[in-house]
Amino acid sequence: MKSVLIAIMSLGLATSAAQAGCLKGAVVGGVVGHFAGHHALAGAAVGCIVAHHHAVVVKRERRAAAAGYPPR
Repeated sequence: MKSVLIAIMSLGLATSAAQAGCLKGAVVGGVVGHFAGHHALAGAAVGCIVAHHHAVVVKRERRAAAAGYPPR
């Protein structure tokens, strides 16, 4: 189990921001899904989708702030 976790963490270091958001979300969602009724795969999928969306929103806000637009 430790080797799988180390492999996932090392993958997260060599990816772009949006992919890293997906990996972090998948790990957290998988753990939560596992403890919430053995639904680790479903939790990982939902965690990936939510974290990817969040990374895109944060990236969009940072670009707008750098361009001088006021926040929404």
